[in-house]
Amino acid sequence: MTSTTPSALRPTAAERARTVACRPSAAVCAAGVSGSRVLAHATTGAGQVFLVVPADGELVRAVQGAADGDLPALVMVTDHAPVPLRDQVRAQLWLSGWLTPVRTEDERDVALAFAEAQPAGALLDVGRTAVLLRLDLAEVVLGEGGTTVELTPEDYADAEPDPLVAVEASALRHLDADHPGELALLRSRIPADWLGAHDVVRPLGLDRAGFRLRIEGERGYRDVRVPFDAPVTSEAELGPAVHRLMCAARRCCRGQG
Repeated sequence: MTSTTPSALRPTAAERARTVACRPSAAVCAAGVSGSRVLAHATTGAGQVFLVVPADGELVRAVQGAADGDLPALVMVTDHAPVPLRDQVRAQLWLSGWLTPVRTEDERDVALAFAEAQPAGALLDVGRTAVLLRLDLAEVVLGEGGTTVELTPEDYADAEPDPLVAVEASALRHLDADHPGELALLRSRIPADWLGAHDVVRPLGLDRAGFRLRIEGERGYRDVRVPFDAPVTSEAELGPAVHRLMCAARRCCRGQG
């Protein structure tokens, strides 16, 4: 179950989808393919989706043997929480469309755009033991917080990943392991009637709008946002934003004491 205060700012569904697309865990489903490893995947700055897959895999053979020159396929990207939780899956992104091989003469440009969005060692194997495939998008669906949202390929392409996507995991692990005092301050921003005596509050997410916390109780869990005073636009703004949030929480706690 997901809850938030009415005034809490949040990224758009398209931004969340582009952010989830940055996660490394991906799988492909296609007719006639029982299983295929995805060595790397990326959505470029222009919103194009590419995969790096083994050259000797079933997926490449199916794409090459497709009657119309392209293969209907579904790419599923799973976003896992960076800290231990009962339910580790935070979101899933389903990208449906048609897979086609990237032409040899386009491989260099595609690899550069791929690396800019998602540096991956597997790109070094393209042309030898790996192949680049392009997914021409038809449908985009984001599943998060118990709900699903359908996006147009155009909205998905026009959005950008969250500016904190590269540092989110390390920041949350650091908060969870090394800063119980700050986590307690974040907990103090949750309405008291949302918390049970034995509930545990863990860091769930961090984005330009603020923190997401998970309240784990005996019968389930609840997610809540604790927003910054203003959305951040870069990693450099994260430290000052967290500092202001903690100062505000301390003042509130002193006022209640």
